[in-house]
Amino acid sequence: MTNQPYGAYDPYQEPYRAPQQPQQPQGHAGPQGYAEPQGHAGPQGYAGPQGYAEPQGHAGPQGYAEPYADQQYTQQWQGQTWDTRLQPPVAEAPAVPAPAQAPVAADGYGPATLGGNSRLTAAQRARAEGRSPIIEPGIQPAALTAVLGLLLAGGAALGTYALLVPLVLLQGLTAAGWFRLNGMWPARQGIALGFLAALAADVALLVSDRSPAAILGTLGVWVLLSLVLQLRSHADPDERMYGLTATVVAAALAVMAGGHLAADASAVTVGTVAVAAGIVVRALPLPTPVSVVVALAAAAGAGFALDGSDGALLGAGAALCALIGHRVASYDYPSRFVHFTAGVALPLAAAAPAVWIVPRLTG
Repeated sequence: MTNQPYGAYDPYQEPYRAPQQPQQPQGHAGPQGYAEPQGHAGPQGYAGPQGYAEPQGHAGPQGYAEPYADQQYTQQWQGQTWDTRLQPPVAEAPAVPAPAQAPVAADGYGPATLGGNSRLTAAQRARAEGRSPIIEPGIQPAALTAVLGLLLAGGAALGTYALLVPLVLLQGLTAAGWFRLNGMWPARQGIALGFLAALAADVALLVSDRSPAAILGTLGVWVLLSLVLQLRSHADPDERMYGLTATVVAAALAVMAGGHLAADASAVTVGTVAVAAGIVVRALPLPTPVSVVVALAAAAGAGFALDGSDGALLGAGAALCALIGHRVASYDYPSRFVHFTAGVALPLAAAAPAVWIVPRLTG
């Protein structure tokens, strides 16, 4: 070899020639005697890794034919076949089962949902079917009303303070039942305000020698107090207005029940006995118009038995107010709790004004 100075040889003066390698004949044996099938399609018309025939090119390690002889062919090989062959098999996504249909109840209405299509209430279904959405309290609340009315009559006959015990129970049931009747539960603040208003009215009546002005004064103060408390609330304006209305009405009804304390003892006895008789008859399974007429007749008869014609008039007037309270407690498919609170108390609370007014009108 002739010694040449460093850098005298220029390898770029003649083109690079790849070393000649013996080409592998078709069907050559691969590693461990693996025989490639003859005539199998290469990158064009590639048929998969089984029986794959390497294209003819320069030989790689151990006679393995590499497809790098031609640059254009190499790009086509890498873009179509090589990358695809090295990728792992793609697992098929599991089939997503179809969502099961919601069970349908025997009555044809589906279960309640969180977003729309909620289950219809009994009242909504009754309106949709053209029926009346009214359920009356029934015989058991009517029996409790009769018992509470007889307790009021007996307390009035015994004295003022004996009347206070069933009267306070009546006022508490009135306040709690009115809030539940309006769908507000728990409403402890409103129930407490209504009940405290009734207690304040009772105290004012006792202090003022049972003057009716004590009822109006207490009610005015409690309306102002309820308004102030609702204005301090952080609820929505609509909710505050609804709560204010329910609180004022509950307080008014509970205070109105205190009219039994302002009336004469004999009028309280006649009126509450007449209400007890009328409500029990009203709960009998009769058509509504017939039941109302029979209930008024029974109340007038009970009043006549106690105090003659004046008692009959008082009994009919008190029973008429009591039936109005009974109808209010029956509104819009109320719950069992409503029947045993408002259904028991509202007839007697609504009859209190008649017990005080009718004897004064008849002299």
